Amino acid sequence: MKFVVSSIDLLNHLQSASRVINPKNTLPILDNFLFKLEGKRLEITASDLETTLVTAITLENASDEGMIAIPARILTESLKEFSDQPLAFDINTDNYNIVISSENGQFSVMGHNGDDFPQLPQIKEEKQVSFRATSEALLNGISNTIFATADDALRPVMNGIFFELTDNELTFVASDAHKLVRYKRFDIKADEAGSSFILPKKPAAILKNILVKEQDQINVAFDDKNAFFTFSDYSLICRLVEGNYPSYNSVIPVNNPNKLVIDRLRLLNTIKRVSVFSNQASNLVRLKLTGNRIAVSAQDIDLSTSAYEELSCQYNGDDMEIGFKAAFLIEILNNLQCADVSIELSDPSRAGLFLPLQKDNENEDVLMLLMPMMIGS
Repeated sequence: MKFVVSSIDLLNHLQSASRVINPKNTLPILDNFLFKLEGKRLEITASDLETTLVTAITLENASDEGMIAIPARILTESLKEFSDQPLAFDINTDNYNIVISSENGQFSVMGHNGDDFPQLPQIKEEKQVSFRATSEALLNGISNTIFATADDALRPVMNGIFFELTDNELTFVASDAHKLVRYKRFDIKADEAGSSFILPKKPAAILKNILVKEQDQINVAFDDKNAFFTFSDYSLICRLVEGNYPSYNSVIPVNNPNKLVIDRLRLLNTIKRVSVFSNQASNLVRLKLTGNRIAVSAQDIDLSTSAYEELSCQYNGDDMEIGFKAAFLIEILNNLQCADVSIELSDPSRAGLFLPLQKDNENEDVLMLLMPMMIGS
Protein backbone atom coordinates (compact mmCIF):
# COMPACT_ATOMS: atom_id res chain seq x y z
CA MET A 1 0.00 0.00 0.00
CA LYS A 2 1.82 3.09 -1.25
CA PHE A 3 0.79 6.67 -1.94
CA VAL A 4 2.10 10.23 -2.07
CA VAL A 5 0.13 13.08 -0.50
CA SER A 6 0.64 16.78 0.25
CA SER A 7 1.52 17.30 3.92
CA ILE A 8 -0.75 20.37 4.22
CA ASP A 9 -3.67 18.68 2.46
CA LEU A 10 -3.38 15.61 4.66
CA LEU A 11 -3.06 17.71 7.84
CA ASN A 12 -6.20 19.71 7.01
CA HIS A 13 -8.24 16.53 6.66
CA LEU A 14 -6.73 14.94 9.78
CA GLN A 15 -7.40 18.00 11.92
CA SER A 16 -11.08 17.90 10.97
CA ALA A 17 -11.24 14.18 11.69
CA SER A 18 -9.28 14.40 14.96
CA ARG A 19 -12.10 16.44 16.55
CA VAL A 20 -14.07 13.20 16.74
CA ILE A 21 -11.44 11.30 18.75
CA ASN A 22 -11.88 11.34 22.53
CA PRO A 23 -8.87 11.91 24.83
CA LYS A 24 -9.71 8.62 26.56
CA ASN A 25 -11.31 5.82 24.56
CA THR A 26 -12.83 2.57 25.79
CA LEU A 27 -11.36 0.78 22.75
CA PRO A 28 -7.63 1.32 21.98
CA ILE A 29 -8.32 1.10 18.22
CA LEU A 30 -10.29 4.36 18.48
CA ASP A 31 -7.02 6.22 19.18
CA ASN A 32 -6.24 5.67 15.49
CA PHE A 33 -7.26 6.96 12.08
CA LEU A 34 -8.41 4.30 9.65
CA PHE A 35 -6.69 4.74 6.27
CA LYS A 36 -8.35 2.96 3.34
CA LEU A 37 -6.88 3.21 -0.15
CA GLU A 38 -8.99 2.30 -3.17
CA GLY A 39 -7.52 3.27 -6.53
CA LYS A 40 -6.57 6.94 -6.25
CA ARG A 41 -9.00 7.64 -3.42
CA LEU A 42 -7.74 7.72 0.17
CA GLU A 43 -10.45 7.53 2.82
CA ILE A 44 -9.61 8.57 6.40
CA THR A 45 -12.01 7.64 9.21
CA ALA A 46 -12.12 8.70 12.87
CA SER A 47 -14.68 7.49 15.38
CA ASP A 48 -15.66 7.48 19.06
CA LEU A 49 -18.48 4.93 18.44
CA GLU A 50 -21.11 7.71 18.84
CA THR A 51 -19.78 9.94 16.06
CA THR A 52 -17.82 8.96 12.95
CA LEU A 53 -16.23 11.26 10.38
CA VAL A 54 -15.05 9.98 7.00
CA THR A 55 -13.01 12.28 4.80
CA ALA A 56 -11.51 11.56 1.38
CA ILE A 57 -8.49 12.79 -0.58
CA THR A 58 -7.98 12.19 -4.30
CA LEU A 59 -4.36 11.23 -4.94
CA GLU A 60 -2.27 11.46 -8.08
CA ASN A 61 0.24 8.81 -7.08
CA ALA A 62 -1.03 5.64 -5.38
CA SER A 63 -0.70 1.87 -5.72
CA ASP A 64 -1.56 -1.37 -3.91
CA GLU A 65 -4.95 -0.92 -2.27
CA GLY A 66 -5.35 -1.71 1.40
CA MET A 67 -6.48 -0.65 4.87
CA ILE A 68 -4.63 0.15 8.09
CA ALA A 69 -5.17 1.97 11.39
CA ILE A 70 -2.54 4.64 12.13
CA PRO A 71 -1.98 6.28 15.57
CA ALA A 72 -3.76 9.64 15.40
CA ARG A 73 -1.69 11.67 17.84
CA ILE A 74 1.72 10.80 16.37
CA LEU A 75 0.59 11.44 12.81
CA THR A 76 -1.22 14.72 13.51
CA GLU A 77 1.46 16.20 15.77
CA SER A 78 4.29 15.36 13.37
CA LEU A 79 2.46 16.78 10.34
CA LYS A 80 2.06 20.14 12.10
CA GLU A 81 5.83 20.59 11.90
CA PHE A 82 6.17 19.97 8.15
CA SER A 83 6.28 22.70 5.55
CA ASP A 84 4.10 22.06 2.50
CA GLN A 85 5.77 19.12 0.75
CA PRO A 86 4.93 15.71 -0.68
CA LEU A 87 5.05 12.81 1.77
CA ALA A 88 5.47 9.23 0.55
CA PHE A 89 3.71 6.55 2.61
CA ASP A 90 4.97 2.96 2.28
CA ILE A 91 2.71 0.67 4.32
CA ASN A 92 3.22 -3.04 4.87
CA THR A 93 -0.27 -4.41 5.48
CA ASP A 94 1.16 -7.76 6.64
CA ASN A 95 3.18 -6.52 9.62
CA TYR A 96 1.54 -3.02 9.82
CA ASN A 97 4.86 -1.17 9.56
CA ILE A 98 4.48 2.37 8.16
CA VAL A 99 7.38 4.32 6.65
CA ILE A 100 6.83 8.00 5.83
CA SER A 101 9.45 9.63 3.62
CA SER A 102 9.82 13.41 3.42
CA GLU A 103 12.21 15.67 1.53
CA ASN A 104 14.80 15.45 4.29
CA GLY A 105 14.19 12.24 6.18
CA GLN A 106 12.22 9.16 7.05
CA PHE A 107 9.81 8.31 9.86
CA SER A 108 8.62 4.91 10.99
CA VAL A 109 5.57 3.99 13.07
CA MET A 110 3.62 0.81 13.80
CA GLY A 111 -0.01 0.69 12.73
CA HIS A 112 -2.78 -1.76 13.56
CA ASN A 113 -5.10 -4.10 11.75
CA GLY A 114 -7.76 -1.98 10.03
CA ASP A 115 -10.30 -4.79 10.39
CA ASP A 116 -10.45 -4.04 14.14
CA PHE A 117 -11.91 -0.60 13.46
CA PRO A 118 -15.69 -0.33 14.16
CA GLN A 119 -18.00 -0.77 11.18
CA LEU A 120 -20.12 2.18 10.07
CA PRO A 121 -23.78 2.09 11.17
CA GLN A 122 -26.41 1.79 8.45
CA ILE A 123 -29.65 3.69 7.92
CA LYS A 124 -32.81 1.55 8.06
CA GLU A 125 -34.37 2.04 4.64
CA GLU A 126 -37.93 1.60 5.92
CA LYS A 127 -37.42 4.43 8.45
CA GLN A 128 -35.20 6.71 6.39
CA VAL A 129 -36.04 10.39 5.95
CA SER A 130 -33.83 12.63 3.83
CA PHE A 131 -33.47 16.21 2.66
CA ARG A 132 -30.97 18.48 0.95
CA ALA A 133 -29.73 21.79 2.28
CA THR A 134 -27.13 24.37 1.35
CA SER A 135 -24.03 24.54 3.51
CA GLU A 136 -24.99 28.14 4.37
CA ALA A 137 -28.43 27.07 5.66
CA LEU A 138 -27.07 24.28 7.86
CA LEU A 139 -24.19 26.41 9.11
CA ASN A 140 -26.51 29.26 10.09
CA GLY A 141 -28.96 26.88 11.74
CA ILE A 142 -26.27 25.28 13.88
CA SER A 143 -24.39 28.54 14.60
CA ASN A 144 -27.54 30.30 15.78
CA THR A 145 -28.59 27.52 18.15
CA ILE A 146 -25.61 25.54 19.47
CA PHE A 147 -24.75 28.11 22.16
CA ALA A 148 -28.19 27.63 23.74
CA THR A 149 -27.88 23.86 24.22
CA ALA A 150 -27.74 22.53 27.79
CA ASP A 151 -25.28 20.36 29.71
CA ASP A 152 -27.83 18.39 31.68
CA ALA A 153 -27.08 14.77 32.51
CA LEU A 154 -30.64 14.24 33.75
CA ARG A 155 -32.27 15.56 30.56
CA PRO A 156 -30.08 14.49 27.62
CA VAL A 157 -32.66 15.67 25.05
CA MET A 158 -31.78 19.25 26.05
CA ASN A 159 -28.11 18.70 25.22
CA GLY A 160 -28.58 18.77 21.47
CA ILE A 161 -30.15 20.73 18.61
CA PHE A 162 -33.70 19.74 17.71
CA PHE A 163 -34.36 19.49 13.94
CA GLU A 164 -38.06 19.64 13.04
CA LEU A 165 -39.23 19.23 9.43
CA THR A 166 -42.61 20.39 8.13
CA ASP A 167 -44.08 20.80 4.64
CA ASN A 168 -42.56 24.25 4.21
CA GLU A 169 -39.60 24.63 6.53
CA LEU A 170 -36.85 23.20 8.71
CA THR A 171 -36.75 24.47 12.28
CA PHE A 172 -33.65 24.32 14.52
CA VAL A 173 -34.30 24.62 18.27
CA ALA A 174 -32.00 24.66 21.29
CA SER A 175 -32.71 25.45 24.92
CA ASP A 176 -31.13 25.11 28.35
CA ALA A 177 -34.37 26.10 30.19
CA HIS A 178 -33.04 29.65 30.72
CA LYS A 179 -32.69 30.66 27.09
CA LEU A 180 -34.22 29.28 23.92
CA VAL A 181 -33.39 29.81 20.25
CA ARG A 182 -35.68 28.96 17.35
CA TYR A 183 -34.20 29.30 13.86
CA LYS A 184 -36.36 28.58 10.80
CA ARG A 185 -35.33 27.97 7.19
CA PHE A 186 -38.01 28.22 4.52
CA ASP A 187 -35.81 26.87 1.70
CA ILE A 188 -35.43 23.32 3.09
CA LYS A 189 -38.05 20.60 2.66
CA ALA A 190 -37.90 16.92 3.55
CA ASP A 191 -39.25 13.95 1.62
CA GLU A 192 -41.43 13.22 4.67
CA ALA A 193 -42.89 16.15 6.60
CA GLY A 194 -43.49 15.84 10.34
CA SER A 195 -40.15 14.17 10.97
CA SER A 196 -37.64 15.27 13.60
CA PHE A 197 -34.40 14.32 15.32
CA ILE A 198 -32.06 15.64 18.04
CA LEU A 199 -28.46 16.19 16.95
CA PRO A 200 -25.95 15.91 19.84
CA LYS A 201 -23.73 18.88 20.60
CA LYS A 202 -20.40 17.23 19.66
CA PRO A 203 -21.28 16.30 16.04
CA ALA A 204 -23.04 19.65 15.70
CA ALA A 205 -19.79 21.43 16.62
CA ILE A 206 -17.81 19.26 14.19
CA LEU A 207 -20.31 19.99 11.41
CA LYS A 208 -20.10 23.71 12.13
CA ASN A 209 -16.31 23.61 11.77
CA ILE A 210 -16.46 21.79 8.41
CA LEU A 211 -19.38 23.76 6.95
CA VAL A 212 -17.43 27.02 7.22
CA LYS A 213 -15.22 25.74 4.38
CA GLU A 214 -17.97 24.13 2.28
CA GLN A 215 -19.98 25.59 -0.61
CA ASP A 216 -21.85 22.49 -1.80
CA GLN A 217 -25.28 21.08 -1.12
CA ILE A 218 -25.46 18.76 1.88
CA ASN A 219 -27.41 15.50 1.81
CA VAL A 220 -28.96 14.63 5.16
CA ALA A 221 -30.51 11.23 5.87
CA PHE A 222 -31.70 9.90 9.23
CA ASP A 223 -33.76 7.20 10.90
CA ASP A 224 -34.68 6.67 14.55
CA LYS A 225 -31.06 5.97 15.61
CA ASN A 226 -28.53 7.69 13.34
CA ALA A 227 -28.06 10.66 11.02
CA PHE A 228 -25.79 10.86 7.96
CA PHE A 229 -24.49 14.21 6.66
CA THR A 230 -22.81 13.78 3.27
CA PHE A 231 -21.00 16.42 1.22
CA SER A 232 -18.04 16.81 -1.15
CA ASP A 233 -15.08 15.31 0.76
CA TYR A 234 -16.72 14.47 4.08
CA SER A 235 -19.34 12.20 5.60
CA LEU A 236 -20.44 12.59 9.22
CA ILE A 237 -22.39 9.80 10.87
CA CYS A 238 -23.69 10.24 14.40
CA ARG A 239 -25.96 8.52 16.87
CA LEU A 240 -28.96 10.69 17.67
CA VAL A 241 -30.21 11.64 21.12
CA GLU A 242 -33.14 9.41 22.01
CA GLY A 243 -36.26 10.88 23.56
CA ASN A 244 -38.94 13.48 22.91
CA TYR A 245 -38.01 17.14 22.76
CA PRO A 246 -40.15 19.39 24.99
CA SER A 247 -42.96 21.41 23.42
CA TYR A 248 -40.91 24.55 22.84
CA ASN A 249 -43.74 26.57 21.25
CA SER A 250 -45.68 26.54 24.51
CA VAL A 251 -43.00 28.60 26.31
CA ILE A 252 -42.83 31.35 23.65
CA PRO A 253 -45.13 34.19 24.83
CA VAL A 254 -47.55 35.36 22.16
CA ASN A 255 -48.92 38.66 23.46
CA ASN A 256 -46.04 41.06 24.09
CA PRO A 257 -47.37 44.63 24.03
CA ASN A 258 -44.13 46.28 25.23
CA LYS A 259 -41.71 46.61 22.30
CA LEU A 260 -38.21 48.04 22.38
CA VAL A 261 -35.89 48.75 19.44
CA ILE A 262 -32.25 49.58 20.14
CA ASP A 263 -28.78 49.44 18.58
CA ARG A 264 -27.56 45.93 19.39
CA LEU A 265 -23.87 46.74 19.86
CA ARG A 266 -24.54 49.79 22.05
CA LEU A 267 -26.77 47.73 24.35
CA LEU A 268 -24.32 44.81 24.33
CA ASN A 269 -21.33 46.96 25.28
CA THR A 270 -23.31 48.71 28.00
CA ILE A 271 -24.35 45.40 29.55
CA LYS A 272 -20.76 44.15 29.41
CA ARG A 273 -19.55 47.22 31.31
CA VAL A 274 -22.36 47.34 33.84
CA SER A 275 -22.37 43.59 34.56
CA VAL A 276 -18.83 43.81 35.96
CA PHE A 277 -20.43 45.50 39.00
CA SER A 278 -23.16 42.88 39.47
CA ASN A 279 -23.31 40.35 42.27
CA GLN A 280 -21.07 37.42 41.32
CA ALA A 281 -23.61 34.84 42.46
CA SER A 282 -26.68 36.23 40.68
CA ASN A 283 -25.01 38.19 37.82
CA LEU A 284 -28.24 40.24 37.70
CA VAL A 285 -28.63 43.34 35.53
CA ARG A 286 -31.78 45.47 35.58
CA LEU A 287 -33.36 47.08 32.55
CA LYS A 288 -35.67 50.00 33.36
CA LEU A 289 -37.80 51.23 30.48
CA THR A 290 -39.30 54.71 30.63
CA GLY A 291 -40.35 56.70 27.59
CA ASN A 292 -37.65 56.37 24.95
CA ARG A 293 -34.89 55.65 27.46
CA ILE A 294 -33.50 52.40 28.83
CA ALA A 295 -31.51 52.39 32.07
CA VAL A 296 -29.14 49.47 32.61
CA SER A 297 -27.97 48.96 36.19
CA ALA A 298 -26.29 46.42 38.44
CA GLN A 299 -25.06 46.33 42.02
CA ASP A 300 -23.35 44.14 44.55
CA ILE A 301 -24.42 45.18 48.05
CA ASP A 302 -21.81 42.94 49.70
CA LEU A 303 -18.93 44.71 47.92
CA SER A 304 -20.60 48.14 47.80
CA THR A 305 -20.24 48.36 44.02
CA SER A 306 -22.81 49.55 41.51
CA ALA A 307 -23.08 50.79 37.93
CA TYR A 308 -25.69 52.62 35.88
CA GLU A 309 -25.91 53.66 32.24
CA GLU A 310 -28.75 55.16 30.24
CA LEU A 311 -29.34 54.74 26.51
CA SER A 312 -31.80 56.18 24.05
CA CYS A 313 -34.12 53.72 22.27
CA GLN A 314 -37.48 53.40 20.59
CA TYR A 315 -39.91 52.06 23.16
CA ASN A 316 -43.63 51.53 22.80
CA GLY A 317 -45.23 50.23 25.97
CA ASP A 318 -45.79 50.69 29.69
CA ASP A 319 -42.99 51.77 32.02
CA MET A 320 -41.43 48.63 33.48
CA GLU A 321 -38.32 47.15 35.07
CA ILE A 322 -37.09 43.66 34.30
CA GLY A 323 -34.01 41.69 35.35
CA PHE A 324 -31.87 39.24 33.38
CA LYS A 325 -28.76 37.20 34.06
CA ALA A 326 -26.04 39.28 32.36
CA ALA A 327 -24.07 36.33 30.97
CA PHE A 328 -27.15 34.95 29.19
CA LEU A 329 -28.15 38.37 27.91
CA ILE A 330 -24.65 38.90 26.50
CA GLU A 331 -24.80 35.49 24.79
CA ILE A 332 -28.13 36.34 23.16
CA LEU A 333 -26.95 39.74 21.89
CA ASN A 334 -23.61 38.30 20.71
CA ASN A 335 -25.36 35.68 18.60
CA LEU A 336 -27.91 37.97 16.94
CA GLN A 337 -26.47 39.07 13.61
CA CYS A 338 -28.15 42.44 13.14
CA ALA A 339 -27.57 46.16 13.60
CA ASP A 340 -30.75 46.83 15.61
CA VAL A 341 -32.48 44.38 17.92
CA SER A 342 -36.19 44.29 18.74
CA ILE A 343 -37.04 43.21 22.29
CA GLU A 344 -40.62 42.20 23.03
CA LEU A 345 -41.83 42.03 26.64
CA SER A 346 -45.11 41.37 28.40
CA ASP A 347 -44.32 41.78 32.09
CA PRO A 348 -41.26 41.36 34.42
CA SER A 349 -42.14 37.75 35.23
CA ARG A 350 -42.41 36.45 31.67
CA ALA A 351 -39.78 35.66 29.07
CA GLY A 352 -38.43 38.37 26.78
CA LEU A 353 -38.16 37.83 23.03
CA PHE A 354 -35.12 39.06 21.11
CA LEU A 355 -35.52 39.43 17.35
CA PRO A 356 -33.37 40.98 14.61
CA LEU A 357 -35.09 44.13 13.34
CA GLN A 358 -33.77 43.64 9.81
CA LYS A 359 -33.69 40.36 7.88
CA ASP A 360 -30.56 39.70 5.83
CA ASN A 361 -32.12 36.58 4.31
CA GLU A 362 -35.81 36.22 3.45
CA ASN A 363 -35.49 32.44 3.85
CA GLU A 364 -34.71 32.59 7.55
CA ASP A 365 -36.46 33.57 10.76
CA VAL A 366 -34.64 33.98 14.08
CA LEU A 367 -36.21 34.14 17.53
CA MET A 368 -34.30 34.12 20.81
CA LEU A 369 -35.96 33.93 24.22
CA LEU A 370 -34.56 34.64 27.65
CA MET A 371 -36.21 33.98 31.00
CA PRO A 372 -36.12 36.90 33.47
CA MET A 373 -34.79 36.93 37.02
CA MET A 374 -36.68 38.18 40.06
CA ILE A 375 -35.46 41.65 40.98
CA GLY A 376 -37.27 41.99 44.33
CA SER A 377 -39.07 45.02 45.55
